[in-house]
Amino acid sequence: MTTAPTHAKGLEGVIAGETEICKVEQAALIYRGYEIADLAANASFEEVAYLLLVGEKPTPDQLAAFKSELVANRNLAEPVLKFLRSSGDLVNHHSAVPMDILRTAVSIAGHMDQDCQDNSPEANLKKSKRLLAKIPTIIGHMQNSIDRTDFIEQDPTLSHSANLLWMMTGKNPSEEAVKVMDVSLVLYAEHDYNASTFTSRVISGTLSDMHGAVTGAIAALKGPLHGGANEAAMDMLAEIRTDIGHENDEAKINAWMQSAFANKRKLMGFGHRVYKNGDHRAPILHALGRKAAEARGDDFVKLFELGESVQNIMETQKNIFPNVDFPCGMTYFTMGIPVPQYTPIFVASRITGWCAHIMEQHANNRLIRPRVAYIGPAPRNWND
Repeated sequence: MTTAPTHAKGLEGVIAGETEICKVEQAALIYRGYEIADLAANASFEEVAYLLLVGEKPTPDQLAAFKSELVANRNLAEPVLKFLRSSGDLVNHHSAVPMDILRTAVSIAGHMDQDCQDNSPEANLKKSKRLLAKIPTIIGHMQNSIDRTDFIEQDPTLSHSANLLWMMTGKNPSEEAVKVMDVSLVLYAEHDYNASTFTSRVISGTLSDMHGAVTGAIAALKGPLHGGANEAAMDMLAEIRTDIGHENDEAKINAWMQSAFANKRKLMGFGHRVYKNGDHRAPILHALGRKAAEARGDDFVKLFELGESVQNIMETQKNIFPNVDFPCGMTYFTMGIPVPQYTPIFVASRITGWCAHIMEQHANNRLIRPRVAYIGPAPRNWND
């Protein structure tokens, strides 16, 4: 008699590897030894990106050189630009969404990278920096194409976060907007073996190249159960506002939620596989977003008040807490960012974590090949 191997659906609770990059637990989120609240309060996104990719906090000279290298690598090769010029039509008149455009653009960029097929540590670090530099340009040009405007050129005087906002809108972002975006990128930069990062490690574990692994990670992040949750959370709040109006009547909000519970609707932006008692990134971003809403006006404050009512009902009635995607949706909406670009912006941050994991996998590789518990028919004969 054989015994089926033990397993966990969705690999829940399974330790699938070791990493020096990140530690995720209920009480803390740590990037290479630094706790996330410390980083959100004191480090710029470029500093966090350097920490994740290189392994240590940069010195002032190292940070200056890193920033210069990123600026120098922001521009895109002509085949990528040609594709992005058509991206607006693909989104506006066909079935593509921005994450599809970003996935394809990164894949094309791999064809143009002279180090694409080289998995050495030196080449991988170069490619990591190029991807980090180019993704905001891809997002910006994609939005320009969707809006049917000329491509906005990158501004070498702007930080990663500020340039991302500039390229999408053509407007110089305020210091407050840059701060909110920068902190959101810090919060989203890394999260151990989440679905997209694990995807990137499975792909790189076959000794495939970094651009291929990142392309797969983008495809994984697109899903509404992963990176797409911030878009879905904002869509849910917009639906509630449409159904009950903008006056935030608590009885109507509760009635909407009870209907959702009765219909077993999955409410996006809540719950987490690890953070059973609350995602400690969420209050950091909520506070920044709430402050931005107060600066913009009453309608944006009411959006946050609605979100707070929904959050309170989920916590008190279901004991389910918001994850970082819930305040992210409200925050990015307050900043005027188009909802379909929320998840691509996630990529502009998480590319750092992905590349760090891909480099770590290549440096100490073993093919990731789990077993499965077969539950199909017993052996049988074809001619019976």
